[in-house]
Amino acid sequence: MLNVSRPTWVRNVVLCLLLPAAGLTANAQATPQSGLDRQLSRLDIGVVASAILNRDSNGTVVINTVPTAVNLHPGNTVGPLVTIRYTVKPYVGFEFNYGYARYTQTFTPFGATPVGGVQQNASEYTFGYVAHFRREFHGIAPFAGGGAGTIAFRPTPGGGEGLAPQARATYYYNVGGDYMLNKHFGARAEFRQQFFKAPDFETNYLTIQKRTTELQPGFGFFFRF
Repeated sequence: MLNVSRPTWVRNVVLCLLLPAAGLTANAQATPQSGLDRQLSRLDIGVVASAILNRDSNGTVVINTVPTAVNLHPGNTVGPLVTIRYTVKPYVGFEFNYGYARYTQTFTPFGATPVGGVQQNASEYTFGYVAHFRREFHGIAPFAGGGAGTIAFRPTPGGGEGLAPQARATYYYNVGGDYMLNKHFGARAEFRQQFFKAPDFETNYLTIQKRTTELQPGFGFFFRF
């Protein structure tokens, strides 16, 4: 019968080709994570759609030498919140937040008129500390944090009554949970509350000198490097 077994030299050639490849694979598996990869693995970027729920404020201003009670009723809306987080370890993390909302601040009275509204763009710029708890609940990783920054109130050209922009210092806390959908993508639900001084747009008859608060429940997604 005809011998169809492969010659010895063929097996030797195949072995010579496979051994270097196996060595490269082993080296790749043994290569430690680079410093850049380690830093990127601590970063995530999230986008959450937040409900903006504002509280009314009341104060007294002087209009034509007459003390006048003024009520500020901010509108409610929905806006995006973009968060960049750097998590060193579960209880040590930092975040930067940018939020945007557009709504009307309604003052009663507004100067000489019974009711007046200031349409504005409100932009949040805050930095904070965030801690992720070690224990997960049904795959949800809870977190809590707090921080400070500023909110820039910018009256719109069409509905801002010609008033000047103004920035207010703000403080916030947040609680929520992250749920990983795969290695890099996850869902995020959170609740935030902000504290700041009611805007007056540098106008004396709107200066009620009261602090107010804003509630922000939200849901969105994040990408982890």
